[in-house]
Amino acid sequence: ACAVAALVALSFSGAVGLTFLMLGCALEYYGVYWPLFVLIFYFLCPIPHFIARRVADDGDAASSACRELAYFFTTGIVVSAFGLPIILARVEAIKWGACGLVLAGNAVIFLTILGFFLVFGRGDDFSWEQW
Repeated sequence: ACAVAALVALSFSGAVGLTFLMLGCALEYYGVYWPLFVLIFYFLCPIPHFIARRVADDGDAASSACRELAYFFTTGIVVSAFGLPIILARVEAIKWGACGLVLAGNAVIFLTILGFFLVFGRGDDFSWEQW
């Protein structure tokens, strides 16, 4: 029951984040779809964590070099996702209002991804591996 409620909450927050992203692109005043390139970062973000969990065989260790490298790459991906709309707005490819909407969407989506790993990443009774 708790996992279902968490899944519904995460789905709702993901939909809110994608709505912010779509508003930054599709509103008639903005009308440019360049910010959709941040979708690539949304898909790339969990990949280092998945690889680190698969490769690291010391599950009991508090920290490992592989896990730390995964954190480093994930941080780079997240920072790039926040940097892209700022750069696009700076070179006037998109308007600053669209940049703000995309940044708000980024924050919500990345918090949703973090919430997914906090809720379902433990592997106790429910694991992402069964998806």
